[in-house]
Amino acid sequence: MNLLKRIESGETLVSDGATGTYLQSNGLEPGGCPEHLNLTNPELIVKMATDYFINGADLVLTNSFGGNPFMLSKYGLRNELERINIKAAEHAKSACPSDKFVLGSVGPTGEFLQPLGSISEKEMFAGFKEQVKALEKGGADAIIIETMTSLEEAILAVEAAKLNTNLVVMATMTFDLGPRGFFTMMGVTPEVAVREIRRKGADAVGANCGNGIDNMVKIAKIMRNVDDGPLVIHSNAGFPKIIKGRIVYPETPEIMSEKFKELIDAKINIIGGCCGTTPSHISAINSVVSSYPRGKI
Repeated sequence: MNLLKRIESGETLVSDGATGTYLQSNGLEPGGCPEHLNLTNPELIVKMATDYFINGADLVLTNSFGGNPFMLSKYGLRNELERINIKAAEHAKSACPSDKFVLGSVGPTGEFLQPLGSISEKEMFAGFKEQVKALEKGGADAIIIETMTSLEEAILAVEAAKLNTNLVVMATMTFDLGPRGFFTMMGVTPEVAVREIRRKGADAVGANCGNGIDNMVKIAKIMRNVDDGPLVIHSNAGFPKIIKGRIVYPETPEIMSEKFKELIDAKINIIGGCCGTTPSHISAINSVVSSYPRGKI
């Protein structure tokens, strides 16, 4: 059964946890390029995918969040873009059971579109096109465009994936809570994000990063109130704190997994973790989904 049919069946699918958190705890130095590890330490990338799959993830993201030309250029790796993204997909796919899926991760470019910045829509579209084609070539089952704050950038990425691959396309944005409610850094509300990204053809829309599970439940309910299509929520393990020089995320697997019942009740189709979440978090979330009446079918 393909991914969209699994979603349409009414099953709640579980995504993996954080990539950066995992890699940093396994030797990635501060300021290092995570995507370069696809070439220099493939065993670690395969192990990460394996750990998430065996702990209950139905979907694992590739190690390609910053695999666009703009981000890779900052590390002197622009010429390795295709190889990095192909390998990212191949490594995750090599650990993927036949009934599970690999999502090609596409993050923000780190650039602003004209006139706010110096990058044209044509240039940004071309960068996303190059990345998504390489992820498809490496065997990804879907593209997930994530952690977006600019609606224009998110839409360019969705269009690049829809026009240049045959894959399922998902897109999530990151929202902050202010006095007037939830907005991205660029002023986009959850309601507008869902409506506009869905209109551009995304198969699943949602939110990731920036919030612990309490706020993510609120965002999920806002989105579900205005949209009846497939939704994705990837929550951080709370707001990070610095304790004894280390970044610590306070939400334990037990805390997070209990609150994930509210996401299931809100009929969120794909749920999982973002920054601070580990294979232990995913195991706990999967246990809740598997035993909850509205979860696995």
